Amino acid sequence: MTARIDKTVVSGVFSLDGQDFDVDNNVWLVGDDDEVLVIDAPHDAAPILDAIGGRRVTAIVLTHGHNDHITAAVALREATGAPIWFHPADRMLWDVVHPDTAPDSDLAEGTRFTVAGTTLTALHTPGHSPGSTCLHAPDLATVFTGDTLFHGGPGATGRSYSHKPTILNSIRSRLLSLHGDTVVRTGHGDDTTISAEMSNVR
Repeated sequence: MTARIDKTVVSGVFSLDGQDFDVDNNVWLVGDDDEVLVIDAPHDAAPILDAIGGRRVTAIVLTHGHNDHITAAVALREATGAPIWFHPADRMLWDVVHPDTAPDSDLAEGTRFTVAGTTLTALHTPGHSPGSTCLHAPDLATVFTGDTLFHGGPGATGRSYSHKPTILNSIRSRLLSLHGDTVVRTGHGDDTTISAEMSNVR
């Protein structure tokens, strides 16, 4: 059976500079009827576990360390036994949310995951945060971009440890070089494609 992509949207709160904002986060699941890899773990583990549906979780991969992407990661690990992969450059963000525990493995440029016969490769794309990382799945003509690239252009840079020139360089050098038909599956909102976003990156 070919790997498929499922999405569940989990709603919660994003905290920034002492202010709380309601936000909807996309959680992506790549796998088949038996096993699945989970991309991001926002807000509440329960709806993510519902989407997993009893499948074996091979990994929990976090695209970056802002709280609305990692709040449920530890609870999800406890429920599934799956390791958390996280880029160490965002550890200062992790420690605010989960000061008493650590991720299991370091996510880095070129880290590869295989699930349901499909390979996903990590692309380190700093800018939204220092450790922001995308996952490219060429077999599925897809890149999972977290908060690095959205429908309409680059991710926001008014965030903790974000930097606009860095995110633009990451998008130009790591993402816009992908095939134009590659579907961009984002951390929030609607899908887009690489070709559709080329004119939105200035």
